[in-house]
Amino acid sequence: MQLQLPEPSADAYNASRALQTLIANDIRHHSGWISFARYMELALYAPELGYYSGGAVKLGKDGDFTTAPEMTPLFGASLAAVAADLMRQSAPQILEFGAGSGKLAFDILTEMRTLGVPLHRYAIVEVSGELRARQERVLRDFPQVVWLEQFPPAFSGVVIGNEVLDAMPVQLVVKDERGWKERGIGLSDKKFVYRDRPCSPSLTAQIPDAASLPVGYLTEVHAVAAGFMRSLAAMLCAGHHDTGLGGAALLFDYGFPAREYYLGQRSTGTLMCHYRHHAHDDPFYLPGLQDITAHVDFTAMAYAAVNGGLDMLGYTSQAGFLLDAGIADLLLRIPPEDQRRYLPQANAVQKLTSPAEMGELFKVLTVGKGVELPAKFAHNDRSYRL
Repeated sequence: MQLQLPEPSADAYNASRALQTLIANDIRHHSGWISFARYMELALYAPELGYYSGGAVKLGKDGDFTTAPEMTPLFGASLAAVAADLMRQSAPQILEFGAGSGKLAFDILTEMRTLGVPLHRYAIVEVSGELRARQERVLRDFPQVVWLEQFPPAFSGVVIGNEVLDAMPVQLVVKDERGWKERGIGLSDKKFVYRDRPCSPSLTAQIPDAASLPVGYLTEVHAVAAGFMRSLAAMLCAGHHDTGLGGAALLFDYGFPAREYYLGQRSTGTLMCHYRHHAHDDPFYLPGLQDITAHVDFTAMAYAAVNGGLDMLGYTSQAGFLLDAGIADLLLRIPPEDQRRYLPQANAVQKLTSPAEMGELFKVLTVGKGVELPAKFAHNDRSYRL
């Protein structure tokens, strides 16, 4: 079926064509087949051409999607309160991965300045040059902000990742009459096509009851994101070893525990593309101009972190986390009778916390070393479901 989506500019279309040529050459270089993870890596992160490394606007009304920090500063203010508590147990610094427009960092820094919370360093790891330039403009009044090219070898403090895991490349696996196959990408008449080949049992090891799933079942495996969690664990454990100070990571994303992720009825996977606020499921449409994401398997993420030496501190819905963090009290800073200011913020909080909106689909995984979440987070904790 032909997708009815907005037409790109001539420059954007030509950039996508250049990326398609790069990917096609990579397929030919690898004997006619690459994994879907490799395709997704190039589509999102190929230097100068990939979605996140190119120059296209990605966030907000002129972009492809809107994230929680773009909707209300109360999201960042809520995180600031939690981060302040965790930093008192560790060190006065924050490390954010994939800071988007810089709005979340701005709101956290603003709230900490308002509260008088000391914050010596706010480091950002950002792969997109275009987004980093936006962040530099937004955060120019905060001298403690620095940018890093990669993971620091050791870190103590608070790590924040909002919608980071869902943008990491995934491998696709599909079950046929003979067992599980890895679904990769080949070429046919110069067009990208899916091609299946036998896969290693290690690829399907994270799928509960994989043998009982029906023929034709297609899903994702999150090896890259699990590797990110292992690197995160190594960094926080090294920080604890070197300084005696702990650290914690707060990871916000949409997804499920493994037992819910790999349900029999979820037989077509969770892969989704976003282009100009339109969602669809064709990853071959205009590579480099659209986001490609998959829901997160939070069980796999938690196991990777714990096996890497971290403690499981909490897992809950975004609604549970934000309400425990005090977002309702923060909203009441605005007098309800001031409807012009109050109503937009109240509507945003409703969207962030409503089970019918982002409140239930989005989850928060908290892992760390040598720190604990405040006791008030215990009654909404769902770690037992992982």
